[in-house]
Amino acid sequence: MIQFKGALTHFANPLSHRDNAYSNDQKSVISVAKSREAIKSITSWPSYAPTNLHHLDDLAKDCGFGEIWYKDEATRFGLKSFKALGGAYAVARQLQDIIEAKTGAEPTITDILNGTYKDAISEIVVTCATDGNHGRSVAWGAQMFGCRCVIYIHRDVSEGRKQAMEAFGAEVIRIAGNYDESVRLADSEAKAKGRIIVSDTSYEGYMDVPKDVALGYTVMLSETVDQLGGDIPTHVFIQGGVGGLASAVTGYFWDLWGEKRPRIVVVEPEQANCLQKSAQAGHPVTVEGDLDTLMAGLACGEVSLLGWQILSNGADDFVTMSENMVAPVMQLLARGYKSDAKIEAGESAVAGLGAAILASQDREMTAKLGLNDQSRILVIGTEGATDPEMYERLVGQIWQN
Repeated sequence: MIQFKGALTHFANPLSHRDNAYSNDQKSVISVAKSREAIKSITSWPSYAPTNLHHLDDLAKDCGFGEIWYKDEATRFGLKSFKALGGAYAVARQLQDIIEAKTGAEPTITDILNGTYKDAISEIVVTCATDGNHGRSVAWGAQMFGCRCVIYIHRDVSEGRKQAMEAFGAEVIRIAGNYDESVRLADSEAKAKGRIIVSDTSYEGYMDVPKDVALGYTVMLSETVDQLGGDIPTHVFIQGGVGGLASAVTGYFWDLWGEKRPRIVVVEPEQANCLQKSAQAGHPVTVEGDLDTLMAGLACGEVSLLGWQILSNGADDFVTMSENMVAPVMQLLARGYKSDAKIEAGESAVAGLGAAILASQDREMTAKLGLNDQSRILVIGTEGATDPEMYERLVGQIWQN
């Protein structure tokens, strides 16, 4: 048996039931039908390739589960994160809409990549706030498609992540506040300066672009379905954050598999559990304070309204995972557990797997989550070493052991 020291807190969503119908309002955010355009576009981009779905057979056996599948986004477009799919796709869609409004004809991605509208696009400025990976995707997309980019980061974003965005030509502005304050500043300055906001979170008055961001993520989910070869997971342990990824996963699988869909377990840091608190309250709740967590991509205190539209009655369980699990799970993957693959996983990548491992050590938690030796668990390794210095600090020492 694996023995890690850590803690989970659990809340079962009373509004989630197997017979809940996936509503038309929810389908307007994420659906299999709506995903097809994004999949067609993104799979045509230069250097596109599906990422690996690893079978962690030895880890599953020692945790007492039937299967653990790990979708490895560390190789996605060289950006080392699933976020490469969402932000860049939303940039492309915004540019297509702007050019169509000016010319009367929607340009193809090929037109944009070939520089057909180079002069017009070079005058457009996209912007967002980020913990790192979304901003890197927006900056990469802006560079690839030829527009300008301004990114806002909060006080806790590492210098390494800042430099990674600057390497794609973005102007990066650091603020003294937290993530949610950077979102508000990006929004107000975009309105004042005529910039296009490409955010992965939604709020009152800003709903359309985050739908495109979430649709970009469906490329990863479509790949996963193909790689599963007809198997349907019993559980998905998925990272929380603002709820964008979790709602995309929940909605896509709900629309695809209906009553056969997996049980969705949303995992958050203890200090940034806005989704769990919202489920407990029955409405979106804001978590105040520093939101201090090693899992920087999940340091979010305000729920995406679009995400909540799906998660409010689609996610089954909301758990928090203690910080002391982050480094050990990163190290376990880096070493390769017994004969399982060696995997590069960043801090935010391990929340789902860490929660599943902790649950396997606690009979009460195993019962609450409906886990047993027949459970087939899917986790999404959302990032690799997107901050190499942090990765080396948390994982590098294992090579001396």
